[in-house]
Amino acid sequence: MKTGHVELARAQQERWQRAYLHHPQLHGSEPSAAAHWAAEVFGAAGIDDVLELGAGHGRDAFFLARQGFSVHATDFSESALDQLRLEAQREGLDDRVTAALHDVRDPLPPADATVNAVFANLLLNMAFTRAELRSLVSEIYRVLCPGGLFVYAVWSADDPCAGHWQELEEGLAVHDGFVGRFFDQQLIQELADRWRLDDETPYDEGPRPLRMWRVTLAKPEPET
Repeated sequence: MKTGHVELARAQQERWQRAYLHHPQLHGSEPSAAAHWAAEVFGAAGIDDVLELGAGHGRDAFFLARQGFSVHATDFSESALDQLRLEAQREGLDDRVTAALHDVRDPLPPADATVNAVFANLLLNMAFTRAELRSLVSEIYRVLCPGGLFVYAVWSADDPCAGHWQELEEGLAVHDGFVGRFFDQQLIQELADRWRLDDETPYDEGPRPLRMWRVTLAKPEPET
């Protein structure tokens, strides 16, 4: 990663750390629409354990746990994970929700082909270069078992607010100190290389609402 990207990544991590410290339960307690979708997809596939990347303070992890899944939640904000762990204890979900500090720019901790499902809501919208996005998706592919599923949701480039963000290099944009990326269908399909693309559906979420994409990728079973 170039020096400028290292500095950007560090600045964004510090920004999110401050946000979670100053605004506990930053994203509210209601689960995302993507979490509802993931629960249906994982449940239909007979999966009962999920690795969540970019879990924040845990609103989706808790929802999935209440649906019967065991969830290992990761985030690069220690303050967010502190809130997650405390809430898990309060709700009696600490037997179903575990948490670990991890920056997904680094290799994922699980060994090859040991994870059944991965979930990420908005994580891929963060300040990643395209090379970092490809590396992250490749890491998810590596840790998933054959037939394993990756469900993610991202902001769409068709969302009207995309036009109000200041463009940066590599397709990134900035607004109010937050750096991110809006996804078009071409990028979704580019990241689906080697995968089986089971779903790429636009949808709206929230009172404004936000224009989103939900995506389901499956790691192909080996040919016999």
